[in-house]
Amino acid sequence: MKQVRLAHTTRVPLAFEEAMRCFTPVGERAWVEGWDPAFPAGEPAAGDDGDAPDTVFITHDETIWVVAERGEALVRYARVTPGVMAGTVTVRCAPDGEATAAEVTYVLTALGPEGEPRLEALADGFPAYIDGWSRAIADRLLP
Repeated sequence: MKQVRLAHTTRVPLAFEEAMRCFTPVGERAWVEGWDPAFPAGEPAAGDDGDAPDTVFITHDETIWVVAERGEALVRYARVTPGVMAGTVTVRCAPDGEATAAEVTYVLTALGPEGEPRLEALADGFPAYIDGWSRAIADRLLP
């Protein structure tokens, strides 16, 4: 099966702490169209971003996510879309003036024939895809 390791850094137009929140399961609801993770153990309490290690959530495409690691400047997720692909997504942030540099790394392995073309498509447009995150954050979160 095919495996990809993709990394790209984008500049998020928010201060560091605000930017880090954008990459949490709950925080992404504010800027990702259609993002509404379900938490099998129960919705996080108000003010909780659902980013504590070992938190499990499921997205609309039946992808199962587990918060594998959370630090001050990093969040890493394990993710599995059954029969399609599995791997990790890591976001590492650093202050960049009044903005934040966000390095996004995907390491994914196709689990079957359906996964290979999806990985190829992701690889082909990865920098533009990640830069789109910055534009979406600006469009939805800036006045």
